[in-house]
Amino acid sequence: MEKEEKNKSIGKGIDRIDGILKITGKATYATDYPAKNMAFAVLFKSTIAAGRITSIDAEAAKKSPGVLTVITHENAPKLNVKGGLRGGALLQGPEILFYGQHIGLVVAETFEQATAASHLIKVTYQQEAHQKTDFEHEAKTPVMPKGKELQDFVKGGGKAAVKTAEVTLEAQYETPIEHHHPMEPHSTVAIWEGDHVTLYNGSQIINGAQTAAAATLNLKPEQVRIVSPYIGGGFGSKGGQWANLVLCAVAAKVVKRPVKLALSRQQMFNSVGLRQRNIQKITLGATKDGKLNTLAHETISHTAINDEYIEPCGDCSKIMYDAPNALISYRSVPMHVILPTYTRGPGKSTGSFALESAMDELAHKLRMDPIDLRIKNEPKEDPSNGKPWSSRTTVQCLKEGAKAFGWEKRKMEPGVNKIGDDLVGYGVACGTYPARQRDSSAAVKLSLKNGQVFATVEIAASDLGTGTNTILAQTAADGLGIPVSQITMNIGDSSLPPAAGSVGSVGASSFANAVNDACTKITDELLAKSGKQFFVRPTARELMISENIAAFQIRSDSKAPVDADQYSCHSFNANFAEVRINSVTGMIKVTRFLAVTGAGKILNPKTARSQIIGGNVWGIGMALSEESIIDPRYGNFATRSFADYHVPSNLDVGKLDAMFINEIDLVPNKMGVKGIGEVGIVGVAAAIANAVFNATGKRIRNLPITPDKILV
Repeated sequence: MEKEEKNKSIGKGIDRIDGILKITGKATYATDYPAKNMAFAVLFKSTIAAGRITSIDAEAAKKSPGVLTVITHENAPKLNVKGGLRGGALLQGPEILFYGQHIGLVVAETFEQATAASHLIKVTYQQEAHQKTDFEHEAKTPVMPKGKELQDFVKGGGKAAVKTAEVTLEAQYETPIEHHHPMEPHSTVAIWEGDHVTLYNGSQIINGAQTAAAATLNLKPEQVRIVSPYIGGGFGSKGGQWANLVLCAVAAKVVKRPVKLALSRQQMFNSVGLRQRNIQKITLGATKDGKLNTLAHETISHTAINDEYIEPCGDCSKIMYDAPNALISYRSVPMHVILPTYTRGPGKSTGSFALESAMDELAHKLRMDPIDLRIKNEPKEDPSNGKPWSSRTTVQCLKEGAKAFGWEKRKMEPGVNKIGDDLVGYGVACGTYPARQRDSSAAVKLSLKNGQVFATVEIAASDLGTGTNTILAQTAADGLGIPVSQITMNIGDSSLPPAAGSVGSVGASSFANAVNDACTKITDELLAKSGKQFFVRPTARELMISENIAAFQIRSDSKAPVDADQYSCHSFNANFAEVRINSVTGMIKVTRFLAVTGAGKILNPKTARSQIIGGNVWGIGMALSEESIIDPRYGNFATRSFADYHVPSNLDVGKLDAMFINEIDLVPNKMGVKGIGEVGIVGVAAAIANAVFNATGKRIRNLPITPDKILV
């Protein structure tokens, strides 16, 4: 048994198999694909937030050197606006619904020529007298969302039951608009061959992008091929595809040659969605010894004028703590702002800031350790639906984390731990994210050469930079009995067997189970082909060699276990933060951060740690610096680059540590794999905010926590 485990690849922190390609620049991202006679497209955008275009004068642009065409709503081909792309802006009419809406594109011989010509276009508007761009104003009259899943959730006596509580807490928390900002901006290369188009594009959901692009272009899915083997980050913005994908295809069709369209960093702010601003009101009721009686979480968010997306901020509040009376509600305000969209840990990261800050406030009010308060209210089953947990590691995460972090050094009284001019504080917060498997297929191709067996694994999975290629190669290595070095991964292409996307923490579980099932199937078929019986089940590699089979291949289709939905399946975490705050300048530094996560089987602890730390870093940005600000006079963003939208850099981050609970949970899927990409950011901002309170005695309820708020 020890020898067998020693030879296993899963669970080992091996280096990324594509790491050398990435650091040498040989990994091909969307705009790296060469094409003969390439033309370049540049979008131009609206400079009002609401109204309509009355005229577009593009004559000077058309006469500009190198320009091939200018496409606007006046000459764009008819597209299916209900094809599944997000945010509209498909040049199908003169109506303007938000500042920065695409209103046309210039196609030229070079990028520079297209850019220069786009500045020559003169647009005349009829502007609406009233535009909805001021959230503070619009939030005074919110409306009920249309989505059924966002209707009021009431348990027991709802919020009214707080009147019977011995101790109560009511507080309002605010989170600002955030943007995804992956290193690789959204970009596409479109190449037509007859009535078929290939789109090289960063897509988190390969087959989803294929389906949406085909429907929007009025084509069949088999007429569209999406190629996306490497993605330079996405964080949700490349989950649902946006208008730029199809507009690149339109441009290529019009000029009858390949076209490259890449968004600028500034264009990213109003082209591919955002995390919307939220106002969250938390009401807690408890006994004097800390047992929750009531938990209410009421959220007001904004959505687009013509479409609805509201992140589910109350999801954590539904399941994290045992309260017999609960209310989870949402209200929204339609605004002349681009449609919000999925952003890492959608709803859970922002919602956990409110919930976990409130739990910390309640603990302080009760003179109780915040870890003890959470453990006291640990639910035995899912409070939202009564389903049993497939597993739940919150208490273990808290206890193991407290021990590793040195939580016993925390002083309950805030503002008393000081080193020189620095105030030191400790904070804790928990988080969760669903664990799910989605339908996916995979093909395995084996070949025997000079006594060695080689495998090619094919699946239309995507790799956001999280290590998909590596963990799937490890899965195949164990499933086939072949070293990782003899396995070739082929992913990121819609012509491959269809798969789920790298979204919602379903990627690893869906892809790995599909590959594992394919390895089992090919071994079974090789066994049947041999016609022999074995005392010990041989590997696919051993069968290929013993039967001298030159080549063999299969395809397998995988689904989640049929009884998985009878349980509540989640990953859980506990986050511990240490901050130092200069009492003179108010500058905040997260000097230490520890994330303890229970997420089932960890396929590769090295890439898993990287994912968790990445989520933690974004959580630090969420807590301390990231904020997109709208100028309500015009509806445009005052923050338009990394010069004014601040993401954490190396010097902003102290020591980061990640621990994983050894957890076996085979309910969500046969391999026991749960997602970690989303949960890594959940609870992080709250842990930091709670540490800030412990350091200073000041409770900051609106993010980001900047020095001016500390010094007030």
